[in-house]
Amino acid sequence: MSRPDLSIMSSQEPLFAVRPADVADIPHLAHHRVGMFRDMGKLAPALAEPLARATVSYLRDAMPRGEYLGWIAHDTVTPAAVIGGAGVQLRAIMPRPRPEGDELELGPEAIILNVYVEPEWRRRGVAEAMMRAVLDSLAARGIQRIVLHASDDGRRLYERLGFVPTNEMLLAPRANP
Repeated sequence: MSRPDLSIMSSQEPLFAVRPADVADIPHLAHHRVGMFRDMGKLAPALAEPLARATVSYLRDAMPRGEYLGWIAHDTVTPAAVIGGAGVQLRAIMPRPRPEGDELELGPEAIILNVYVEPEWRRRGVAEAMMRAVLDSLAARGIQRIVLHASDDGRRLYERLGFVPTNEMLLAPRANP
């Protein structure tokens, strides 16, 4: 018999719930994307509003096409109070051998994006609950190749869920000559 996760339970009532996002949640997802980059120190203040607008525009197209899947965590006392979000971009990949080398990966690949929890809800199991919902949904779809870029704050959670570092590299932007 397992114990309930006390980080999300109070008197046997959950403090928050995770659900799939829909197009009505796009403003929340855009807000989380801005917050994520801001909190990592990677967003100039002048770019916050343009990033939010560009994210809304992208999601309005990508979500109905099934190219972007989202999840929302909300406070169960005030269901309209969105406390976190996560997303997955599905993309085609060229066939490649699996790391074990015993069969081929044919895709699609899922890249997990925009995992964000409002500051007052952090360290209470929200990100882990969202990640488990994401991973369960991807498993149900038969998607096996799942990647993400981890922030320093998220790295321990992702490692605990089974993610491992890879050989990926990034071409650094070059100054104009």
